[in-house]
Amino acid sequence: MKIATFHGGIHPVNDGKALTKDKEIRRIVPEKEMAYPLMQHIGAPAKPVVGKGDRVLAGQMIAEAGGFVSAPIYATVSGTVKAIEPRRMVSGAMGDAIVIENDGLHEEVEWPPERDWNSCSGEEIVEAVKKAGIVGMGGAGFPTHVKLSPKEPEKIEYVIANCAECEPYLTSDYRRLMEEPEKVVDGLRIILKLFPHAKGVLAVEDNKMDCAVKLRQIVAGESNISVQVLRTKYPQGSERQLIYAVTGRALSSTQLPADLGCIVQNVDTLYSIRRAVVEGRPLMHRVMTVTGDGALDPGNFLVPIGTGYEELLEKAGGFSEHTKKIVSGGPMMGIALFDLHMPVMKTSSAILCLTKDEVARFEPTACISCGRCVEGCPEKLLPARLSRAALHGDKAAFEKLNGMECVECGCCSYVCPARRHLTHTIKSMKRTILAEKRQQKG
Repeated sequence: MKIATFHGGIHPVNDGKALTKDKEIRRIVPEKEMAYPLMQHIGAPAKPVVGKGDRVLAGQMIAEAGGFVSAPIYATVSGTVKAIEPRRMVSGAMGDAIVIENDGLHEEVEWPPERDWNSCSGEEIVEAVKKAGIVGMGGAGFPTHVKLSPKEPEKIEYVIANCAECEPYLTSDYRRLMEEPEKVVDGLRIILKLFPHAKGVLAVEDNKMDCAVKLRQIVAGESNISVQVLRTKYPQGSERQLIYAVTGRALSSTQLPADLGCIVQNVDTLYSIRRAVVEGRPLMHRVMTVTGDGALDPGNFLVPIGTGYEELLEKAGGFSEHTKKIVSGGPMMGIALFDLHMPVMKTSSAILCLTKDEVARFEPTACISCGRCVEGCPEKLLPARLSRAALHGDKAAFEKLNGMECVECGCCSYVCPARRHLTHTIKSMKRTILAEKRQQKG
């Protein structure tokens, strides 16, 4: 059996997944106020269609898409709109959010009858996904209906289900695959209906062979869907690395996966697509992992979007008084939190509670030119030289060294014996260059 992979990458000795991999998904029922940022996706922010004092039901649209590259937002509880005001998001930025006073009744809109997706046309499928407000739930938040509407759909050859979940500690996708694999596969089948020349690939790392076995049983006899086992290595779930491992095609920062004949969708996104098309239900929940040695009862939870991080942690069992750092997401690409008064969004994936802040303990020293960052970089870049260019503000040298191709995975910082903040400096320079280019265009 061929095990696919890519150049570079790392494999942490302890990936932390044992804490939650065998914990079934538990449902969280929020009781406190909910906040729904209008910017939960790439593109234009959503526009409120409710005002202060309006009573809403769970499943009711509260903000419509602000453009083609945008997505609507739905209430996940019943209650009264308390305000539309700036709220802090996980990124640290402030953004307008619709705040709903939760009445605890959890009254819902009337849902349409289920339908057979086989009877749906391609236009009906894309419209259902668009109406449901589905975005990429693996982290990027790209509106899914846009991804499913490439300029040349006949050139799509692969629809890849990203089942890798390579980030340490995270097990939410794994639990979804173990508990409801048929619905995830249905999401893939629905997308394949849009692209008759494409083959579906369920890409799973080889530390999840139980998932691979389940998926192979489900798609047995289907000529257009296969299961591809991947070598367990971070960042195998990164879109560029995944496409290369499955197809051998290299994606650059100036291209979209569709340019290489590929569509990539995350596990929870596929599940949500099936739910939207078959059940007519919008994106209202997502599975999150609450974990780490500081979490008192690590597990996987079905969380209504809009729930506060503080309430989620409380209902998930809380965290130890010895917790030193709380991260939104995984340890490699997650963001350290300085406040828990932030809402769960469509792109939230995990809360990681750590009793040791190893990063804060490390003092960077001089680069010893060992080359480990080069060996670990999945994009074959020179991270130490890029970081040096960034620290000196040398944009020309940074771009000449292909710095814009960095996927910000954190491998270089992880392997650096000098503990230099390579990823952070490279990421900051990328943001600066992109901002300047946007200003020049504007």
